[in-house]
Amino acid sequence: MNINHFLQTHPQKLANIEGLTACIKSCYACSEACTLCADACLAEEEVAHLRRCIRTCLDCAAICEVTGQVVARQAEVNPKLVRAQLEACVTACNICAMECESHAGHHEHCELCAKSCRSCEKVCQEFLATL
Repeated sequence: MNINHFLQTHPQKLANIEGLTACIKSCYACSEACTLCADACLAEEEVAHLRRCIRTCLDCAAICEVTGQVVARQAEVNPKLVRAQLEACVTACNICAMECESHAGHHEHCELCAKSCRSCEKVCQEFLATL
């Protein structure tokens, strides 16, 4: 599905479709990365030392998923709610990135997840600045 094209068909005239598209895609991509990282952590031999990472990844995945949904809905937007959700996503991505970065030297999946979180954090901050 081409999110940008889909948003262009919206009955309301939407501002910053490119930024909105980037935000939605980044949130969903980060949610997937965090879910995959948590699953990979669960499969590691020494899973006990990855508990915080798993929890952080699962929390970040959920927050990113919801953020993608909230920002995608453009009818009757509540700007305060959208800003709050984006801020929560930025915070979750930062926390998850820091946790995954601490394991990146030993687990490539954590390195990949941290990169996805940093990217999503940046995109959400940029989109927030346009609101």
